[in-house]
Amino acid sequence: MELCLSSTTTTTRVLNLNSSRPSHTLLCSTNSLKDPLLQFKHRPFTSLKLPSPSRQFHLLQPPPLAFPPIPSRFTASASSSVATGNEKDQLPADIEVKETPEPNCSVRLSVEVPPAVCDDCYKRVLNEFMKQAKVPGFRPGKNVPESILISYVGKKHVQKATVESILKRTLPHAMSSVTGRALKDSVRIVTKFSEMEQTYSSLNSLRYDVIVDVAPQVKWIPENGYKNLKIVVEIDSDIDASRASEQELRRRHKSLGSMRIVTDRGLQIGDVAVLDISATTMGQDESNVQKIPSAETKGIQRGETKSFERVFPESWKQENLRGVHAKFTVECKELFYRDLPELDDSLADRLLTGCTTLKQVKELLFQRCLEVEQTAREQATDNVILDQLQKMVEADIPQSLFEEQGRQLYGAKLLQIQASMKLNEQQLASLSSPKAVNEYLENQKDNILNVIKQNLAVGDIYKRENLQFSTDELVKEVENSIAEFKREKQEYDEERVREQVQEILEGAKVLEWLKEHAEIQYITR
Repeated sequence: MELCLSSTTTTTRVLNLNSSRPSHTLLCSTNSLKDPLLQFKHRPFTSLKLPSPSRQFHLLQPPPLAFPPIPSRFTASASSSVATGNEKDQLPADIEVKETPEPNCSVRLSVEVPPAVCDDCYKRVLNEFMKQAKVPGFRPGKNVPESILISYVGKKHVQKATVESILKRTLPHAMSSVTGRALKDSVRIVTKFSEMEQTYSSLNSLRYDVIVDVAPQVKWIPENGYKNLKIVVEIDSDIDASRASEQELRRRHKSLGSMRIVTDRGLQIGDVAVLDISATTMGQDESNVQKIPSAETKGIQRGETKSFERVFPESWKQENLRGVHAKFTVECKELFYRDLPELDDSLADRLLTGCTTLKQVKELLFQRCLEVEQTAREQATDNVILDQLQKMVEADIPQSLFEEQGRQLYGAKLLQIQASMKLNEQQLASLSSPKAVNEYLENQKDNILNVIKQNLAVGDIYKRENLQFSTDELVKEVENSIAEFKREKQEYDEERVREQVQEILEGAKVLEWLKEHAEIQYITR
């Protein structure tokens, strides 16, 4: 039964009063399944501005150092000769590095740089300033007495450039002890720049501390428990191919009918009614009345008004209405029935374009529904497996990994909202603000941690079981993804696309392996 409800809040919508007849179309028959937190198969590439964290834990590259700026005329001089990234510039003496474990899967590196290294950096900085600075009375590139050059550039600027040069040259050496363990872009120099300046100025040496996040160690409880999974997958009865195809045929048949006014009877299953419904909560003394949303109803005649009381069940979708005692007043404005044509071969082409018989229509609809059912089963099975995996692993999650994953999930959510609602710049800026992002990270903390643990579990299984995918698979999927970006006229980073495709293929191999070795029971609800 369909009702066109006109509530006291002026909204009009269609409700389906027959609980066994969900009002969705064939292509939406899987909407009762919870979307997986992590999908490895058919995972869309929406934007490379929102990359998923790699389970491969890339080797750390020290980021650009954000220290007090040197005047623009000397900026190039201060750093043009120093090593950057992972390059290790030869040092005149060894540096001393002490490694100390920190909470949340982090490591503190305490670095001591001897005077020999500091002096060498100082000389390099002076040479660069000498090449670039235009000192009055001296031709560019010619030797300038040290005292005159420092007086021209400024002692403070030379000191800052020297400290930065020391950091850039020694940091790659300091990171050697965590090579292969450090997470990409997680390095933080925690010693204040002013403190380093003071140390260098007074001792002609340098000490600084670096904190870096390292790859979490996965602990399985029980050990190798993933090898003997026993899972129960609940499947919505509405996705059953036979049932769904019958419902879809009825929906298509119904769409071919004409609406007729009911004049001689009351509301029946299959009718369309226009109702005006008002509902209020009821206290024990019937005071403190509050308006609540329109509710479902049936069994009313055209022009009739009814009042009745109901208690919302504890399973009601809206939590704030569960257990609420409510009084409804319903007025039936209009009542219609559908005058349907006879269901036979003559309707075949109108039911499904290209078909000539009713049997052909039923077969094609069943085939489509069967594909939907199979996809839904796979998706539901993957969801249950991933959920069980994250419950079986323990790991300290670095803050940088948590924030990265959370921001990517939030970014993907914004993309989805933007695609459906077309947010303006002001709305998008508000939703993208640090406050909004931090609130999401706080509110969705458990979900974010679950996603990370799922990633860690899948990556660990992939390595433990020596799973592999072919190069042809990788190349093909990368080409398909790039082609999709080009069709959508979106920017992309080919290397990042390759990384994402690799993660998806690894995840798919793991899920395939787990399903082959798991005991799976399907239950229809």
